[in-house]
Amino acid sequence: MRLSHTLTLITLLVFAVNGSAQIQPCGANDLTKVLANHPDPAGELALIAAADAELEQFTSAWAAAQTGAERVVHTIPVVFHIIHNNGPENISDEQVIDAVRILNEDFNRLNPDWDNVRPEFLPIVADVGISFKLATRDPSGNCTNGITRTVSPLTNDGTQAMKNLIQWPRSKYLNIWVAASADGAAGYTYRPGSVNNQPTWDGIVILHTYTGSIGTGTPSRSRALTHEVGHWINLAHTWGNSNNPGLPENCNGDDGVSDTPNTIGWTNCTLSGTSCGSLDNVENYMEYSYCCKMFTEGQKTRMLAALNSGTAQRNQLITAANLAATGVDDEPVLCQASFQSSAGLICAGSAVTFTDLSFHGVTGRQWSFPGGTPSSMEDEAAPSVVYNEPGVYPVQLTVTDGTNTLSSTVQGMVTVLANPGSTPPVSEGFEDLTALNGPDWFAVNPNADNTFTVSTTAAYSGSKSVRISNSSAMAGNVDELLSRTFDMSAAEDISITFRWAYARRTSTSDDVLSLYISNNCGETWSLRRISRGSTTLPTAPATTGGFVPNGPGQWGFAEVTNISATSHIPDFRFKFVFESDGGNHLYLDDININGLPVGLEESLLGAGAALQVLPNPAQGMARVHLNLPTPGHARLSIIDATGRTMHMEELGLRPAGEAIVPLDLGAMAPGAYAAELSVDGRRSFARFIVE
Repeated sequence: MRLSHTLTLITLLVFAVNGSAQIQPCGANDLTKVLANHPDPAGELALIAAADAELEQFTSAWAAAQTGAERVVHTIPVVFHIIHNNGPENISDEQVIDAVRILNEDFNRLNPDWDNVRPEFLPIVADVGISFKLATRDPSGNCTNGITRTVSPLTNDGTQAMKNLIQWPRSKYLNIWVAASADGAAGYTYRPGSVNNQPTWDGIVILHTYTGSIGTGTPSRSRALTHEVGHWINLAHTWGNSNNPGLPENCNGDDGVSDTPNTIGWTNCTLSGTSCGSLDNVENYMEYSYCCKMFTEGQKTRMLAALNSGTAQRNQLITAANLAATGVDDEPVLCQASFQSSAGLICAGSAVTFTDLSFHGVTGRQWSFPGGTPSSMEDEAAPSVVYNEPGVYPVQLTVTDGTNTLSSTVQGMVTVLANPGSTPPVSEGFEDLTALNGPDWFAVNPNADNTFTVSTTAAYSGSKSVRISNSSAMAGNVDELLSRTFDMSAAEDISITFRWAYARRTSTSDDVLSLYISNNCGETWSLRRISRGSTTLPTAPATTGGFVPNGPGQWGFAEVTNISATSHIPDFRFKFVFESDGGNHLYLDDININGLPVGLEESLLGAGAALQVLPNPAQGMARVHLNLPTPGHARLSIIDATGRTMHMEELGLRPAGEAIVPLDLGAMAPGAYAAELSVDGRRSFARFIVE
């Protein structure tokens, strides 16, 4: 088929819908997106057309000169940039290595299924002769394993903005970005002519779920990267220059390859398809059929021509000088000792698995695990260690390649929480804390910027609270405040109460605060409460500047009781999760877990304390009966079902003993309320109904 010089962006777009694969059009990743920010789009299009034409001329001449040439294997240095926000898109090194394995099989006719293609196409199944190797030297000549990791919420964007975070020179490396989003596609790239004058546009973006066949990948999706590399070396889809298969007019298109029959393009594996009058090559890697197994000899010629051309600097990748500079032909030399753990915060009695990430050519290992069982281990690449005592422990790994020896020690790598945990009731006002790095509370800050911190800016009671400084720069970030363990094994019911303060910055601010619980020491979490900035989270009017609550009336109150008996365990935990929409600051204070039957919180004020609202239900006027076991400064608050403070009254210094406080209910709508009595920071609650 002849090649039409239609400008196109080639993209594979496949989504799983209700468990089945469904192909979607690829128009979302048109060049118009990057051209929209170009100062001279028309001029750039003219340059692209010229580069395409020049590459076509080179391809024709190069192909004619290859008659009878011997097979030559070209090596391409590759770097995978993992762009992640500490989610599943942060795939393992093993998954990347598996993706490279699949590329090498597919481009060298080593895939075990190649000889299962329809007999009519067996004679033209190509051994392309391209080897893909992870770089062992970075652009500065330093040691690398060919995998970089960058934490950024742009993983959910997948556009050029994400690619701009990190890119190695395209004249030395094939850049592949792995992310949680590929801008609405499973993967996309631009062909050489389209990026000849724009190096920063060059490379491949691929979803983590379409990378390799293990981890978050699957065998059925693992050929997506093969498809994209084909585009990167100047192949079109088998139906030509569009991203829309299955259209009758595709029979009039072409892909510039003589031995790929005209086709409308397939989104299923109909091997007998004859959509344009002849048998279709449905099993071609440049199809959407999900039974891809082959390139043709014509596609091989076209790719090798592009790889040997100067268009988009493709020919600079395969030079001996570049292979030496990127280290892909070097013998493995140990240059880094490193490792990771399956968990950093566990309960006593739990195990942690460590994985050696050292490179290159490791032949021996010596592990040291103070506080663990075993306390040391040799040779294991992924040892499992049990920690039985609470504490904070370092881990050390020493590796050798037989000649060189390197060591790495990570202080405080494993934090072990008590099991059983603290005995309730527990009241936390943060007055005795200066930081949230354990052993009581732990702040998780994936983006290494603003997160939960102990603050003296505002407090509901005392002088301290926990605050997260939130602004537009935080949009998309997710931060967590995790508790230690609590022994709830003797609880009849579990109640968690807390105070919070928040104001929107604008009318569109939609920050989210959620409370999760765990009945397995944090291995999994269950949502129990959520408040959004657009509905129930604000406790004060919108504030354009940095929000600071001006008093107790701008604090909300929440009681979480939807916690079942499955959480009556010795290592119960809970956490707050704040999802920023770029709104305003959030404060937390007076977090309590009582572990007692709901309604018996009086014990927080000590033995003999009592609080009651009479009559109950009430109408018009009511009386708050209180009995203090010791004297103290008292405050009475009335809280509605949404956690809003409807009434607050300072009672001053009160002596021990009984007292009655009148309560005017005239302004309160019918419904459920709670009376809160606070005496020197200790609290008690009583529920009542207004009719």
